[in-house]
Amino acid sequence: MLARQKLDTLLDRFAEIEHQMSANPDPQTYVKLSREYAGLEPLVQKIRALIKAQQELQDAEGLLQDTNTDAEMRELAEGEREHLRQILDVLTQDVRIGLLPKDSADANDAILEVRAGTGGDEAALFAGDLFRMYQRYAELQGWKVELLSASEGEVGGYKEVIASVTGENVFARLKFESGVHRVQRVPATESGGRIHTSAATVAVLPQAEDVDVDVHDSDLRIDTFRASGAGGQHVNTTDSAVRITHLPTGIVVAVQDERSQHKNKARAMQLLRARIYDEERARAANERTEARRLQVGSGDRSERIRTYNFPQGRVTDHRIGLTLYKLDQIIAGEALDDVIDALVLDHQASLLAAEEGPA
Repeated sequence: MLARQKLDTLLDRFAEIEHQMSANPDPQTYVKLSREYAGLEPLVQKIRALIKAQQELQDAEGLLQDTNTDAEMRELAEGEREHLRQILDVLTQDVRIGLLPKDSADANDAILEVRAGTGGDEAALFAGDLFRMYQRYAELQGWKVELLSASEGEVGGYKEVIASVTGENVFARLKFESGVHRVQRVPATESGGRIHTSAATVAVLPQAEDVDVDVHDSDLRIDTFRASGAGGQHVNTTDSAVRITHLPTGIVVAVQDERSQHKNKARAMQLLRARIYDEERARAANERTEARRLQVGSGDRSERIRTYNFPQGRVTDHRIGLTLYKLDQIIAGEALDDVIDALVLDHQASLLAAEEGPA
């Protein structure tokens, strides 16, 4: 059963946030309040609907217990009671899920990094396939993808590609994609028809807001250098490429895609903030080892999470034992939701089981 006191506390907090937002707080406070408001609003709507349905069920029960209720009204009340019980079952489960511990970064935009792993040219081609899968998926979600950095493979695809993905609940949907993705297929360059196995690593980092990460200029070493394209082509004649080192953590980022040093610096800072934020989150998660064990996989980028088997047209997510025979639709980004939804549901089930404790 859901504790009514806990629900009332949430409703009170939501009302308090509305009041504080209407009192013209400073911009930084307003950002924090807006984020909390957006996170609570869907749950508050479910709670209000649940309370309303509970009251309506109570009214229907009252009619059925009243000896003065005529037969026609009693029949209507019985039908309403069964309908309301079904609604309450659904709403109660929705609220229970809504009350689960939240990842504070779920509403954030994300930095998507795809790197070719073992497999040479074929791995780079596969990294390109994965990146296009995410691009198409983002397009279907109404998100925006902006390329931050790319190193192309010798025969196509990418040795490494980094992009910013912005939109609604980007990190919440993509965060379980981090890890090693493996492909089994016959490469176009293979004359003997043999199946090759290669891999690419995906990392999804939540983009940090100013309120999430405090970066001081004194903690940065910024170097500029001359950018060059693949094989030394398109050599830039100015020092437009930017490398930023965060001295406290030793994190280094470099961006050279734009001809403008100003744009490259802005992109490098965006990437640096995300990596610092990711490191801070990882450190906090490591301090909560019990909670971390309950997550879908470990989020370790060295963990093999998924296999794309082209000869059999199947995709297998090893963390939850899910196999789907719709590889073409998934690699096109059109059915990626089928995998992501299953991962989210499994994660929620693990958290609910942990909340309930041993039977």
